[in-house]
Amino acid sequence: MKLDKKSLLLYAVTDRTWLNGRNLADDVEKTLQGGATFVQLREKDASFEEFVEQAKEVKAVCKKYGVPFVINDNIEVALAVDADGVHVGQSDMEAGSVREKIGSDKIIGVSTRTVEEALLAKERGADYLGVGAMFNTSTKLDASEVSFAELKEICGTVGLPVVAIGGISLNNVEELQGTGIDGVAVVSALFAAKDIKNASKEMKLKLDKVVN
Repeated sequence: MKLDKKSLLLYAVTDRTWLNGRNLADDVEKTLQGGATFVQLREKDASFEEFVEQAKEVKAVCKKYGVPFVINDNIEVALAVDADGVHVGQSDMEAGSVREKIGSDKIIGVSTRTVEEALLAKERGADYLGVGAMFNTSTKLDASEVSFAELKEICGTVGLPVVAIGGISLNNVEELQGTGIDGVAVVSALFAAKDIKNASKEMKLKLDKVVN
């Protein structure tokens, strides 16, 4: 799948912490009904079999809505379910190695915090960058914050689509206006909301003003 940077506008990253007995694929569908444009399945503690089963369910929902679907970190799972791609961190694997394993037609996203990391990710085959954390986040306790100036510099110099991530909510997303981002990746802002569909809808409306 060729990446359309417009699909990065509202990038939903899953987290089963807030399911409270609900089905993850159903919650993902609510984000898509509200306007989410991209989905990353993140499973830190699931077994390979559980991860694959979950991925199949979420992939089917994403396919229904025509939205790109990528797997966080796990290339084997991405290959097993024929996902649209993978998203990897700096410590997970070099983008070049990922490209060799996953093929030329898949999407690769790479987490970066500096211009140097971003340029290296581009050189090694990344299609887009996830930059952050922009604000304090409970999802990744070890994530160091990136300044707005650093984000703007990455957007302006690297030449790849950029998604801001980390602690982004309805209350602070407008602070990212003017940085040059192509979208935001959000976790709890959607999946911890009482009304997931409406939370997605509200975030999408704000992003239409933030992203030029």
